[in-house]
Amino acid sequence: QVQLVESGGGLVQAGGSLRLSCVVSVSLFSINDMGWYRQAPGKEREWVASITSGAYTNYKDSMKGRFAISRDTTKNTVYLQMNNLKPEDTGVYFCRARKINTDYWGQGTQVTVSS
Repeated sequence: QVQLVESGGGLVQAGGSLRLSCVVSVSLFSINDMGWYRQAPGKEREWVASITSGAYTNYKDSMKGRFAISRDTTKNTVYLQMNNLKPEDTGVYFCRARKINTDYWGQGTQVTVSS
């Protein structure tokens, strides 16, 4: 089993920044890839960014240049730095770990961007 705990969400004004953290209960080197997703009110969950075990990163086009995913393997933690936040970035942000053929999810952290 893999447990994930997200933190770092909150209320921020448009143009502001937040850094989300996702602490994983196992070594990141045992995880195939880590991803951040978000779910806005009334909408489906969407992929935001991911980072592989080899530290290759990938982003949804609309997040490129504003969001950055990174990791600290000594802390088993993955981060999502979010800059120049917009009201449409509001939602619950989830961390996902893929280990072999199984996905594990955290409980999510709320991000609210006011205009």
